[in-house]
Amino acid sequence: MFKMTFADKRAAISAAFIERFTIALVIALVALPWPRWGVGVLFGTLLSIPSALITKAYLPIVLLGALGGLIVGLVYPFVVR
Repeated sequence: MFKMTFADKRAAISAAFIERFTIALVIALVALPWPRWGVGVLFGTLLSIPSALITKAYLPIVLLGALGGLIVGLVYPFVVR
């Protein structure tokens, strides 16, 4: 987001932050009988696709969404007990 050009850069960065926070919140609240890392990767990827389609930066956004979801899924059980 920092390297891309937007008419309103502050709004774009704020929207990206809110989206990533929402992805982490969804991963934390979803109650599937899967391993947490799997839930994280699935929802991180799925919820990153709309931004990737809008910005046309598919690989970095979806890859970072999956990686972020994996990290949240792995860390979550240690933070919430």
